[in-house]
Amino acid sequence: MRRTWKWLITMPLLVAIVGLTACSVGEETLLKKEPVKETVDSQQQSSVGGVPTPDWAAKAVMYEVNVRQYTKEGTFAAFEQHLPRLKELGVDILWLMPIYPISQTKRNGTVGSPYAVDDYKAVNPDMGTDDDFKALVNKAHELGFKVMLDWVANHTGWDNPWLANKGWYTTDEAGNVVMPPNTNWSDVADLNYENADMQAAMLDAMKYWVSEFDIDGYRADYAGGVPKAFWEQARVELEKLKPLYMLAEDDQQISLLSHAFNANYGWQLYNTMNRLAKGQGDARQVASYADRLAKSFPSSTYPLNFTSNHDENAWTGTEYERLGDAVKTMAALSFTLPGMPLIYSGQEAGLNRRLPLFEKDEIGWDDLTMQTFYKGLVNLKHNNEALWNGNAGGVFHPLEAGDNHVLAFERTKNDNTVVVVMNLSAEQVATSVKLGETLAGAYTSAPDGEAAELRAEQTVDLAPWAYEIYVKK
Repeated sequence: MRRTWKWLITMPLLVAIVGLTACSVGEETLLKKEPVKETVDSQQQSSVGGVPTPDWAAKAVMYEVNVRQYTKEGTFAAFEQHLPRLKELGVDILWLMPIYPISQTKRNGTVGSPYAVDDYKAVNPDMGTDDDFKALVNKAHELGFKVMLDWVANHTGWDNPWLANKGWYTTDEAGNVVMPPNTNWSDVADLNYENADMQAAMLDAMKYWVSEFDIDGYRADYAGGVPKAFWEQARVELEKLKPLYMLAEDDQQISLLSHAFNANYGWQLYNTMNRLAKGQGDARQVASYADRLAKSFPSSTYPLNFTSNHDENAWTGTEYERLGDAVKTMAALSFTLPGMPLIYSGQEAGLNRRLPLFEKDEIGWDDLTMQTFYKGLVNLKHNNEALWNGNAGGVFHPLEAGDNHVLAFERTKNDNTVVVVMNLSAEQVATSVKLGETLAGAYTSAPDGEAAELRAEQTVDLAPWAYEIYVKK
């Protein structure tokens, strides 16, 4: 989803839903329709709980690519020049926002929303040609990246040739094709998933990018707006071509993770981090979230953790607007809690402005001071099995702290243990954390690698938003 939802439920009801079901988030919330041993270059996969999981996702970090805004040219070829820098950053999966032609009819803004797809089997000529995109994928694979495409299955733009088949779309009582119900998305037409021919065409288009361009997975836009049965069928058919990774833009239909998707959106954590940065609540909310996560998600699946993405940056605000002095703290939290972390285009460059989705606005790359910070988090993730994704990583175990503003937890996998202590407040905190005799001992601090000795009851003195990460192998 990429614009503001109309509110369909009251805030008290929303809060109740959040507490019960890990509900979604922010300005775009509404009730919608309806362990692997890491081998980076392996095409092997495991299947736990019905979801095939490619082994290369075990410790992966995802990076969202806004091709249009990434460079002055906004092309595949121009973005390709950044691949060596992203390799140095250490990210593993490149999720490209929609690369398809954009419809002109009812277009939003000057250049339109990339989610108003005009042709599912073509590339946006503003970005380049088929050969340009194929070259980008090949170069990315050569450097060890995996490439995911953003797939828009709920709706099309109003110029899409599929509109010649009226039965492929949702219509009103007068027989007119409509935009997705209960939204303000006037630039797109709602697809009808009761039509078998449309479903077949959609699946064929998804197969096209795998068979012709060798992509490695999909991020499914508004996944909850498409029947679960379609996603499950698509997963089975796509897996016949190659092992894929599937991400659902959804956090309400957890059953989508049973047989279709490897991960969904971590909106609840995102909202919690925003509230904490404003002084609302304390560390207990994070611990409670992690506990519910372990109980509600199918085995081997997990959320995508983020402090920003294209929607949140454009509509809710940059991480600096929302998180203020807690930006680095929340980023570290997103890398150490269970789930796959995401870095959005420009975060490593300290991007501190909103990028519009319907206009051209180039990211500036002159200041890469945050790249070292994010590289440190990526290395921490890669080098510590306890922090890996799903069953490949360790379980979240909270540690008792003497102050409710302090979040303390440990994750252990095999011989690797990571202990995290965070002050989730704007006040200095001096307290103690109970690790117990089992966890006490010699550690190294991250990212500096200095030796540290942790006691069974460890005293901590943390500045506002300060955090400490310790590693024992």
